[in-house]
Amino acid sequence: MTGLVSAFRTLAVTAAAGLLAVTGAVAAPATPASAAPEPKAPREFVALSSVDRTILQEMRYTTAHNFVGEPVDGYRQPLCILTRPAAEALHRAQVRLLSRGYTLKVYDCYRPQRAVDHFVRWAKDLADERMKEEFYPLVDKSRLFADGYIAEKSGHSRGSTVDLTIVRLPAVPTRAYVPGERLVECYAPREERFPDNSVDMGTGYDCFDTLSHTDDPRVQGAQRANRQLLKAVLAEQGFVNLPEEWWHFTFKPEPFPSTFFDFPVARRSVAGH
Repeated sequence: MTGLVSAFRTLAVTAAAGLLAVTGAVAAPATPASAAPEPKAPREFVALSSVDRTILQEMRYTTAHNFVGEPVDGYRQPLCILTRPAAEALHRAQVRLLSRGYTLKVYDCYRPQRAVDHFVRWAKDLADERMKEEFYPLVDKSRLFADGYIAEKSGHSRGSTVDLTIVRLPAVPTRAYVPGERLVECYAPREERFPDNSVDMGTGYDCFDTLSHTDDPRVQGAQRANRQLLKAVLAEQGFVNLPEEWWHFTFKPEPFPSTFFDFPVARRSVAGH
């Protein structure tokens, strides 16, 4: 008898399934698994403004004024995030510069891995050259990887690397970039290239050109002196310059020398730190 009851139950289930197929009735969808929460920064990371509010921040990758030509993945807010030792070292350098009538200005700080991935996708799309005239006028886009301008990993993602410059006080705000405006080569004379309240460093920020090499012998006079001032003030506080980019410095020793983070650039990532 038990076997007979079981058989009837099986038939009933099969019939119900067939009825659903005939009538087109749809079973209720399964409850989706909850989305994984966004990663947060370790407690060793802080917003630079919580350590020094006087350092200017012009976070280029939240805007369209960069070599990609659009806001970059992972940059949710125009915020500089760094490891605390790097932020505190920048504060000490800022104190030295303020006494001489200057201020630091950061362009980029911690960079999530998803932003680096965005750069890589862009570099592989050889048809997208909307910002070539300003940022890499003399470089064939197919050479960006081979020439070292783009890589699949960035020291910025470890949290102790920063791109920055010096601004003479009182600082005059830099005007906003208008997407589609006429572009000028990043190595053009200062009065011709995109306006920046930075002292004249010989090229603009993120200029893919050998003139961006910190000690390029063609850069002389006030431009060379400005680069050397930035390098010297930061070196006193433990920052090491990347020779190919006058704006790129890494604090040593790094708290995370081999970890590449991917939390977004947003206040919530360091909330409570």
